Amino acid sequence: MATSDAHQGSVAHEMRPFEVRYRRALSNQQLERNLLNFQRSWRTARDAVWNEYAESGMAPQPAGAPNANPLASLGDSPGDRLFRSLRDQMAAIKDEVIDHLEEYIDQFTQAAERNGVRVYRAATADDANRYVLELCRDRGIRHVVKSKSMVSEEIELNAALEGAGIRVVETDLGEWVAQLSHERPSHMVLPIIHKNRVQVGDLFSAYTGRQISRQDIGEQVRVARSELRQEFLAAGMGITGANAVVADVGAIMLVTNEGNARLVTSLPKVHVVLVGVEKMVPNFAAAMLQVRLLARSATAQPITAYTTFINGPSEPGREMHVVLLDNGRSTMRATPLIRDALRCIRCAACANVCPPYAVVGGHVFGHIYSGAIGLVNTPYHHGLEADAGSQSLCVSCNACATVCPVGIPLPQQILEVRTEVVRRLGLPLPVRLALELWSRPRLAQPLLRLAGQLVRPLSSGGMLRLGRLGLDRLQVSRQQLSWRTPPTVAGTPARDLLRPGRSEAALPNDAQGLRVAYFIQCVTDWFAPQMAVAIAKVLRALGVELVVPQPQHCCGLPAFDAGDRDTARRMAQQTIETLERVDADYILTGGTSCVVCMLHEYERIFEDEPAWRERAQRLARKVVDFTTFLVEVARLRPGTLNAPPGLGRVTYHNFCQSLNVLGLREAPIKLIRDILGLEYVELPEANVCCGFGGSTSITHPEVASHILRRKLENVASTGADVLVTDNPGCILHMKGGLDAAGNGHVRVMHTAELVAECLPRGLGHGA
Repeated sequence: MATSDAHQGSVAHEMRPFEVRYRRALSNQQLERNLLNFQRSWRTARDAVWNEYAESGMAPQPAGAPNANPLASLGDSPGDRLFRSLRDQMAAIKDEVIDHLEEYIDQFTQAAERNGVRVYRAATADDANRYVLELCRDRGIRHVVKSKSMVSEEIELNAALEGAGIRVVETDLGEWVAQLSHERPSHMVLPIIHKNRVQVGDLFSAYTGRQISRQDIGEQVRVARSELRQEFLAAGMGITGANAVVADVGAIMLVTNEGNARLVTSLPKVHVVLVGVEKMVPNFAAAMLQVRLLARSATAQPITAYTTFINGPSEPGREMHVVLLDNGRSTMRATPLIRDALRCIRCAACANVCPPYAVVGGHVFGHIYSGAIGLVNTPYHHGLEADAGSQSLCVSCNACATVCPVGIPLPQQILEVRTEVVRRLGLPLPVRLALELWSRPRLAQPLLRLAGQLVRPLSSGGMLRLGRLGLDRLQVSRQQLSWRTPPTVAGTPARDLLRPGRSEAALPNDAQGLRVAYFIQCVTDWFAPQMAVAIAKVLRALGVELVVPQPQHCCGLPAFDAGDRDTARRMAQQTIETLERVDADYILTGGTSCVVCMLHEYERIFEDEPAWRERAQRLARKVVDFTTFLVEVARLRPGTLNAPPGLGRVTYHNFCQSLNVLGLREAPIKLIRDILGLEYVELPEANVCCGFGGSTSITHPEVASHILRRKLENVASTGADVLVTDNPGCILHMKGGLDAAGNGHVRVMHTAELVAECLPRGLGHGA
């Protein structure tokens, strides 16, 4: 066996500054390959295992429980319906526990103590560490083995014990590899997902002093088993976590795939369980419901290899201690917008679908807890500063919410954390100045008009050609623009091109005669006016009366997403006041991000202002996106429109919030394939973010470029001639990426532009 010094790595390990970790991750190409391969395989397996369970005849029938997170869009497959039902049941159970947490803690404590368990409530990380350290000193323990304890990572227990000269050995394969590497786990379930078999083989060869296969995982597992066997036998204390704490019988539940936890809990004379107070469940039935959700959400398995319940010492002379940790959880519980995060069952599904996580991994996208949930709970366990860098990587795609097995509204909570970061630490100066300018349309719009005239010599095809002046060679330009060509500022904004009124000619549809107010959307107005012209053209062809409210500007979403709640509030008020003055049946926009903002974010912006909130709610009842208006309001019939010759094959990218918040899953495809009659080819990973992410693509262009590359590789695999989506920012982002890569022959279009090209000749003119 190698020397014990190899295990004394936690003291030396220190959390490097965010920027250092960020740059290191970006330079690690193997990291991205490992994570991307895993995410793709997990997604396929996860969806399959839920469908198999739903169709097996063994699953419980979906119940009609209220949706735990109505913003989390799901499909309608049998697996989706079953997942949604079990998710909502588990969320309701966890909410009941959180609402009555003290009662459940008392119930568990009394039951556990009757079973011979010693229960200790630790208020802080230091408190928990002190209890374990004193226990080791009192019992003369110098050797500790561990298994499955994220809480021990949270409180940095290894460092505390090693600092006192106590040998600590992680016994689960992934955690042991991380310990030998002097690293923290980068994933809550798969702690060394950032490493491949070659890297592990190199590590084991160095540790053992003999050559270990770099390819044979079986050999590597045998080496680990051999090296760790004597650690179990020599240890005086075993430390584990718990997946659940069963209140009524005083038991803990451990769910593992390796079985080492059973050795850790049974061989040493002292067993210590470190667990957060939120892990309480009422009874065995609730624990088994969690088991059904956990394996399928964590590793896409029907069930893990070992599910163990322990309710006390196994024999006289042995000890079992349960340390119930608070460490900020009471503050989370007292924070209405955050308390739902205490439902978490640590499955890491949120990381498994996160596009930025696939680029930089859990050592960057998180602190000790990684993934979306880590961005939410880190400020409460380790302070806001520990989260400031990581939370800025979130692209607000909402993918995490769709797979969370307990319905945590993670995207909304991350934005709450971001808002608090901005309040306490401030925005970067360029972002703050840009948002301040953008929130003042009387100043911003004349400057945009001037810019549109000044850049005209540098513009072609709607793109800004900075190379004509050599500006592309500047460092900031290379970072921001080497992988995407920026859009140019329009010489004439959309508002100057649109003519209100009604068209006499109309397609057969159910929207004829309606009065529709068109909210142009700021990106469309100033950077892509052709999209607005197309929308107006289609609306005229439908025979609706087009109204263009003035003075309109921006819904406030850029400021809201950046965490600048005060600026977002001012812009939201401007928008509400403008649109309230219009008498219309519908308020339509071609930017689904604006629809999401008006329908959902205004509720949060004005949560403490009842009068404004009521005005926002009245407005929201009329707001609709372009695709929904065509499919559900106008009800265009198949055969009404015909594709022009030479349009080619069409593929569709699901804009994140259109899919994950508005639930636009079938309508866009129905429009393209059935109503327009086009040759549609499915886009692989159509539901994955393109990397635009609002300001994230500006503040973290490296992450955005990696995510965009993933998207464009999928587009290329389809052989499509036209790429369609319904969010202007994503269109300009993907169009710029294709142009920079020399693939400008693939047309990137808004859904409205595609429909406009399919209108019969003579309809819709005079936008």
